[in-house]
Amino acid sequence: MNVIIGSMATDSRERMVRSAAFLFRERGYSGTGFRDVIAHSGAPRGSIYHHFPGGKVQLATEAVRYAGEFLNSGIEAAVEGGDPGAAVDAFMGWWRTVLIKSEFRAGCPVVAVTVESHDEAPQLADAAAAVFARWQDTLATGLGNAGVPDDRAAGLARLIVAAVEGATILCRAHRDVGPLDEVVAELKKLARSAVEEG
Repeated sequence: MNVIIGSMATDSRERMVRSAAFLFRERGYSGTGFRDVIAHSGAPRGSIYHHFPGGKVQLATEAVRYAGEFLNSGIEAAVEGGDPGAAVDAFMGWWRTVLIKSEFRAGCPVVAVTVESHDEAPQLADAAAAVFARWQDTLATGLGNAGVPDDRAAGLARLIVAAVEGATILCRAHRDVGPLDEVVAELKKLARSAVEEG
């Protein structure tokens, strides 16, 4: 019986973390409250305070980590083939899907939390920085496996993350995936030319 209760508690906690990440994509950090997370996740009302005694900052930190790991696992799977363009496609494909399915209402939950991080919650910025660094490392590894020299792969990985995140914001503003597609096409050319130069 205790195992079942423990499992239900873990499931409830995970649902709240996933819901927070989902809601941050559309509403931002300040636009998402505990009530919203409870309603979206279907978790029992009192459980959010039990699972997140550190409050909204703790929930947001875990939601950022969850979103980071979720996307990173997709990048890792895609970059194993040795194609430098696959690294770019792996990172942008998720954002393209999110933009279209949400009708351009949703963006990156990590960015949403980053731009709203304040001095009183430096752990949010730290969590976001760790996610961006992880994505960059995974992309750099994929680019390196495809033949891009290590020093160039690191810089190119940072450029991919920055450009795709920026393009996602432009897509939301224009309600069109064109900016993302254009940026990705240019990034893929850069990645392939880096292999040839290497």
